Amino acid sequence: MIVPDRTSRQGPWPLDTAERVRTMPQAPDLRTSLRNGSVERHWHESARMTMIPNLGNPARPCRFVGLQRAVLLASLIVAISPGAAWSGGAPARVGVVTARVADYRPSVSLTGDVEAQVQSDISFRVSGRIVERLVDIGDHITPDQILARVDGQEQRIALDTANATLASAQAQLQQSQAAYQRQKTLITSNATSQSSLDAAQENLSVAEASVAAATAQVEQAKEQLGYADLRAGVAGTVTARNVEAGQVVQAGQTVVSIAQDGARDAVFDVYEALIDKPPGSPEIAIALVSDPAVKTTGHVREISPIVDARKGTIRVKIGLKETPPGMSLGTAVRGEASLAAQKRFVLPSSALFEWQGKPAVWTVAADTRAVQPRPVTLDRYTTHDVVLSAGLEDGETVVVRGGQLLRPGQIVETVEEQAR
Repeated sequence: MIVPDRTSRQGPWPLDTAERVRTMPQAPDLRTSLRNGSVERHWHESARMTMIPNLGNPARPCRFVGLQRAVLLASLIVAISPGAAWSGGAPARVGVVTARVADYRPSVSLTGDVEAQVQSDISFRVSGRIVERLVDIGDHITPDQILARVDGQEQRIALDTANATLASAQAQLQQSQAAYQRQKTLITSNATSQSSLDAAQENLSVAEASVAAATAQVEQAKEQLGYADLRAGVAGTVTARNVEAGQVVQAGQTVVSIAQDGARDAVFDVYEALIDKPPGSPEIAIALVSDPAVKTTGHVREISPIVDARKGTIRVKIGLKETPPGMSLGTAVRGEASLAAQKRFVLPSSALFEWQGKPAVWTVAADTRAVQPRPVTLDRYTTHDVVLSAGLEDGETVVVRGGQLLRPGQIVETVEEQAR
């Protein structure tokens, strides 16, 4: 900077305007400053330069201050504009991998629970008021075990009535038998007519039928009275109870639910999209969530035809080949299956970015080392990688590190990354 001679008679600034402009320091190239990492230093020099006062006429600002500010602002805009063309300099250093298409076998892991293959809803065959409930949820029961009782007063009355009807029919039968024998004796001596004998025989047949009907009614009444005691009929574990003592139930109303002993299922709620992708192997690995060492295998036994409208899932039951002791009813299990092999590209997740609202990766031209964005079709995410189903060619070079600040057509220096 030129120091003014304040002792000169020509004023505090002896140089004319042209000389001041010629000797004034020039503003640095801000784009060069950005590349050299010295933006702050040059910015301060430019700011200090524009703040030089007009010592010749303090009331009149320097006409070149506005010009310097305009040049500085234009340089800044050009330097930081994201759409500015690559202007040379050292190429950006990026990590790359070679995209290879390969057989990809995705695995599916779902969590479900263990259920019995056969569930039974037990109910009374007669109506009545429950006077006693003898089991609770979780109890293991035998086939002849009594689960609950209803008040059998009505059934006992019906049995007494049936017994009385039977006694009356038996008495009528005895009378009919005696009358028939009498008519049969008289007919041998011609003391009675054949029609009287036939009538006696008909009355005897009616009496015998009445006794048979009354006997059947008695047996039915006894059976109905036996239905006042609710028996399991199967061996298993109580999974639900729907009534309490004192409640009036109707015949056929479910009292308890029983998971029968025997085969077990691992039950999963599977998303509808996975149903269309059958596993590569029919065998499904099943293990306890709490203890993965307890494991077994199974096969798909049943696929529900109904989609859960709330969750958008379909219930799938896997029949267990064996049931380890630790896999009791209701325990949480994890099922794993490998889907059929598919031709896919597997790249590190750092390779993926968004371009014009779509997933894309940076590809590097082999001859020019220029990068270009390439839209791709994303199949799925994994823990560290992305799986692409379309958009790349086998053998293309893809940027996986350092692509955050790249621009289309930019020349890069590539460093081969270690593939996973």
